[in-house]
Amino acid sequence: MLLTIPYNRQNAVAYARRWALSRNPLFANFSGIGGDCTNFVSQCLLAGSCTMNYTPDFGWYYISVQNRAAAWTGVEFLYEFLTRTEARVALSGNVGPFAREVGFDEAAIGDVIQLSDSQGDFYHTLIISEVTETDLLLCAHSNDALDRPLSTYNNTGERILHIEEVRVDYPSDICFEPLINAVSLP
Repeated sequence: MLLTIPYNRQNAVAYARRWALSRNPLFANFSGIGGDCTNFVSQCLLAGSCTMNYTPDFGWYYISVQNRAAAWTGVEFLYEFLTRTEARVALSGNVGPFAREVGFDEAAIGDVIQLSDSQGDFYHTLIISEVTETDLLLCAHSNDALDRPLSTYNNTGERILHIEEVRVDYPSDICFEPLINAVSLP
C-alpha cells in the first residue's frame, strides 16, 4: 500500500545550496556530455523525498552513470515523470514526487523551474532556493549557480513545477544526512 508524505522543501534547498557550486561524488557529472542541470535537480528532489522510482524506462532513479532513468538527467523526461498523468502512472507506478505546473504566485522553495528558448524547447532545469517579492532565486548546475535571480537568465519562457506530494512504499527521512554528506545513496 502506498503512502503520501509531504515533500521536505527545506531538505531539498539545503542540498541545493550545499552542492550548487561543487559536485557530490556519489553522482556522475554530466557537464561535458549534455549538461548536469537535471541530474543536480533530481538530487535535490531526492533530498526532499527520500525515494526513487525504479520502474524501467519510465521511472526516476540513479544507481550509476550506466544505470539510471532518463528522467533523472533529461529535462523533458523529468517533466513527464513529475507531471505524469493516469496513463503514465500505469507505466511508471505511483512512487516518487508529483508536480503540477503553476504560476509565479504559487512558486515555493524546492520547486523546479525549467527554461525554454525562442522555439519553445525546454533546455535547462533549476531548483527554486528562495522566493522574493520580485524574483525567484535559483540553484543550478552546468552553469553553476547559488541563489541566482531568475531575472538574470536569458531565456524566452519558463515553467514552474510545484512539487505537491511524494508517494512512497514506506516513509523514511533517513536518506538526507548520508546524501548531503556524500556518504551513500538511499
